[in-house]
Amino acid sequence: MSHAIAAAADLNAPPVTKTLAQFVHSHPTQGWAPEVDHEAHRTFLNWLGCAIGAANHESVESSLAAVREFQPAPQASILGRKDKVDMGGAALINGISSHTFDFDDTHLKTVIHPAGPVASAILALGEHIGVNGRQIIDSLVLGIDVACRVGNAMYPDHYHRGWHITGSTGTLGSAAACARLMGLDLQKTTMALGIAASQPVGMREQFGTMTKPFHPGGAARAGQLSALLAKHGFTASPKALEAGRGYMQTVSTKCDWSEIDRELGKSFEISLNTYKPFACGIVIHPAIDACAQLRAQGVKAEDVERIELRVHPLVLELTGKKTPKDGLEGKFSVYHGCAVGLIFGQAGEGEYADDIVNRPDVVALRAKVNATTDTSISEASVDVKAFLKNGKEVHIFVKNAIGSLENPMSDANLEQKFTSLAEPVIGKEKTRQLISALWKLGQASDLKQIISLCTPD
Repeated sequence: MSHAIAAAADLNAPPVTKTLAQFVHSHPTQGWAPEVDHEAHRTFLNWLGCAIGAANHESVESSLAAVREFQPAPQASILGRKDKVDMGGAALINGISSHTFDFDDTHLKTVIHPAGPVASAILALGEHIGVNGRQIIDSLVLGIDVACRVGNAMYPDHYHRGWHITGSTGTLGSAAACARLMGLDLQKTTMALGIAASQPVGMREQFGTMTKPFHPGGAARAGQLSALLAKHGFTASPKALEAGRGYMQTVSTKCDWSEIDRELGKSFEISLNTYKPFACGIVIHPAIDACAQLRAQGVKAEDVERIELRVHPLVLELTGKKTPKDGLEGKFSVYHGCAVGLIFGQAGEGEYADDIVNRPDVVALRAKVNATTDTSISEASVDVKAFLKNGKEVHIFVKNAIGSLENPMSDANLEQKFTSLAEPVIGKEKTRQLISALWKLGQASDLKQIISLCTPD
């Protein structure tokens, strides 16, 4: 015998689904300031570098093998490889690849990694149907806006409930971007969002495993499929996002409807995007920055008696792995981040290789790092004290780490990061040409040059 259980719901929510669909459908091409357009190019360049860099990772090998089980037609390319699969498979695999190193972009207000689900979906779809670079940039800006505005309305409750917000909102961003790319009308764009609303992807329990990067890949594929279903007449509730038993009120007790249309079409969430200098969870970045500063001041690992951190509680909740066993776990260890920051002065993908995570001097220094939580410390900050064997104490406070909005990576920094990721995969000359082409993506008549340059010889 079933029993109805009453749950609180706002039955007077504004028409969120139709509002966002109207925005995606009707907003003019390049309808934003030049600095927004430049940020879109920065976002795409950073995403593509991360995807190429992880092209040969075992997670990509595994997901490619799985996709091939379906015997798909070769419609779209796998970045950094010679393989082609169906466009849904390409969206999935490139989304996985772009997030595997945990080196991709971050919308700090919500900790969403917005490019993975959106860019992975539209590049694969765009390669198949044939679009120009301006269409890609327009779709990227609008898709990211949808994902992040929904995220703004639900964060932090939705995230604290255990959802990986990148995947759960990324499906909506992907669907919106693909609908725009295909030029769907208002009704079908509304349906695309409605279909996507039934496919949120990802739980935080999966952090530190291959399934975490599956989330943006799964979201990319689900959103792309949603738009294709809508194109062919598949239907959904026109109130799928806001209804009392719809997406937002089901997955979050916080639904701040004002976040959806505040400055809609006037300010763009991609303007708040940031880019990682370190290949790990964003909340570790202040601690790595601080330990790299210790190194720059002459502190050596062998000099250290112990290192004391004061961090926001979320840092240990997300990255409290004291003894990581491999690189994926190391990305969620603030202790490992501190150790490599002091030993190497950096924390790129190389510092998260399995052999580095298990190297004796890294393990020994990691054991000397202690972290305590302090609610007076923001998520973006850290207070570090290094106690040395000679009795000295060195104090570093990082308010905003490099890569934050207050201390952003420059275009030159992004090019250096891109080069370090792409050059080992596609070579020096193709990397140089690809960087040049990506800065001019919005002017490209098609995607052929970009796709060609992403393929190794």
